[in-house]
Amino acid sequence: MDKVIVILGATAVGKTSMSIKLAKLYNGEIINGDAMQVYKNLNIITDKIKKEDMQGIKHHLFDIIDISDNYSVEQYQENIRKVIKEVAGRNKLPIIVGGTGLYIKSALYDYSFSKDNISNQEIEDKYKDKSNDELYELLRQVDAKSCETIHKNNRRRVLRALAIYQATGKSKSEIINMQKHELLYDALLIGLTLNKDIINKKIDDRIEEMFNNGIIDEVKNNQTTSTASKAIGYKEINDYLNNKITLDEAKKLMKIHTHQYAKRQRTFFNNQFSINWVNNDENALENITTLINNKWDL
Repeated sequence: MDKVIVILGATAVGKTSMSIKLAKLYNGEIINGDAMQVYKNLNIITDKIKKEDMQGIKHHLFDIIDISDNYSVEQYQENIRKVIKEVAGRNKLPIIVGGTGLYIKSALYDYSFSKDNISNQEIEDKYKDKSNDELYELLRQVDAKSCETIHKNNRRRVLRALAIYQATGKSKSEIINMQKHELLYDALLIGLTLNKDIINKKIDDRIEEMFNNGIIDEVKNNQTTSTASKAIGYKEINDYLNNKITLDEAKKLMKIHTHQYAKRQRTFFNNQFSINWVNNDENALENITTLINNKWDL
């Protein structure tokens, strides 16, 4: 099996900078594991790595989708497996970095998708009169486990989970649990962590920096109803642009929603993966290289 390193962790924990260090040490190339960084033009709101910060390391699956297009975990699975094969075939070490747990799980494991034969339009039409809160309560009644990792405002994912249950009689989480959860790669999963208060402060500081760097203009100039619009901050900024909330309220909501997302990330990682957790302090790189060298002779 091909060797793969995966750098996981909550948003703002420092995954990007660590991935660069590891790529330089182990002749690696970096593969995006974030659902929103696949989109072109959404650079500030997704905190996408800048070209000048890549330090010559090749990056894959960033900026590959127009914001007007939808992109699914199934498409990502197909794309990333091709990239892993191609990178490993050149004797480079694939390093997946990101925080979208479902995307990463679909890449690494024998994860197959339920064919519910219900179109997105059908399920949207059926529940068009239901609010997000009402839909979420319906999902909770049939698949409470999925509610742990799906936000109530992610209407598309809530609807798909309901469609799966209606078509199969089984919850999405039941179907996932029926799979063998076997790794398809010789993978080392490394999770970066920090004290919760430190992460929350880093999140708040990052969001303030986004506003200083022009996030409002980025959203204003990139309007869409595709899955790209699910990026945290997109709705909040549009509400500000449409005079529904103040600028301070938009910032506050972005911070709250990002803190909540970081919590859901930690829950998913702990429930779905066997991870080597490393505190991202001054000893982190040394501790990670020890893990890598103990697993492989690189």
